[in-house]
Amino acid sequence: MFEKQQVIYLAGGCFWGVEAFISRLKGVNNTEVGYANGRDLAPTYEKVCTGRTGHTETVKATYNPKIIPLEEILESFFKIIDPYSLNRQGADIGTQYRTGIYWQEDSQRDTVINFLREKQKLAPERIVVEARAISSFYPAEDYHQKYLERNPQGYCHVDLNLIEDEEFDHLSKEEYEITQLSMTERPYSGKYDNFFEDVYVDVVDGEVLFSSQDKFDSGCGWPAFSKPISEDVIKRHRDFSHGTTRIEVRSAKSNSHLGHLFHDGPGGSPRYCINSAALRFIPKDELNDYLKDKCP
Repeated sequence: MFEKQQVIYLAGGCFWGVEAFISRLKGVNNTEVGYANGRDLAPTYEKVCTGRTGHTETVKATYNPKIIPLEEILESFFKIIDPYSLNRQGADIGTQYRTGIYWQEDSQRDTVINFLREKQKLAPERIVVEARAISSFYPAEDYHQKYLERNPQGYCHVDLNLIEDEEFDHLSKEEYEITQLSMTERPYSGKYDNFFEDVYVDVVDGEVLFSSQDKFDSGCGWPAFSKPISEDVIKRHRDFSHGTTRIEVRSAKSNSHLGHLFHDGPGGSPRYCINSAALRFIPKDELNDYLKDKCP
C-alpha cells in the first residue's frame, strides 16, 4: 500500500537555506529542521548557539529513492556548501554550523562514503564533511520550520536559483507550493471544494486522477473523493509531519503532493482529501479530445 521512503540528514550551515533548497528537489517529499548528534537531551536554539551542546543545525529529508537516488541528493547538497570549511558556512561560524551527512539506514552508508571518496579524489583540499550514522535528532522550534517560505526576505546563505524548475513554470505560486513543497490550502478556499464537474487531472502533468462520480461533500473544506480513477495513478506515503501520523497521497507520475487519505467517509469509507490547487478539471465536452492528446 505504501511507497518505500528513506531519510537522510544533511548539515550545511544555517538550516533555513539548506531546508529551502533540499525541499525543492523533485522526489524529496518532506523536510524538517532540527539539531543533530549532540549531548544535550533537550536542545533549544539558544542552547545550540552557545556551541556547547555538540549539536549541528541539520535538515531531515524524507525522499523517494525511485524518484531521486541518494547520490543525486548528495550532488545537489554539494552545490550549496563549502566542503573544505570547518565549522563555518557563509557568514555563520561555530560548531553548530559544521557540515555533515548522517545516514539512518546501514544501506546508505556505502553510498555516502563512496560519494565523499570520489569527491576527495578530485578535490584541491581536504573535505571536512562529517559522515556518520545519525545518533540523535531533535526537531527545532516551530518558527524555524519552513522559515523562508514564511519569510521570503529572510537571511539565506544558499543560492536557491541553483535548482532548475522550468518544468513548473506553468504553475501559480500556490500550485507550486502545494504540489512541490507539500503545503496545504486554507479550508473552504479552494476552487473545487463545492465543484462537482467531470474529470480532475494533475495540475503539474495533466494525468487523470479523479472523477466527479467519486466526489462527495465531506464538509471538511477540501475536495473529497471516495477513490482515485485508478490505483495506478497515485502513491501513498506515511507522513509524520506536524507531530501526527497520516497517509499522504501523491500523483504517481509527477510525484506531486495532492493531499491525504483518511477513513472517515460515509460508513468509514475512504476520504481522499485533496487540495484544489493540485488539480484542474476537464469539461465533459472536451474530455475525448483531451484523452486523445494524452494518448495519441
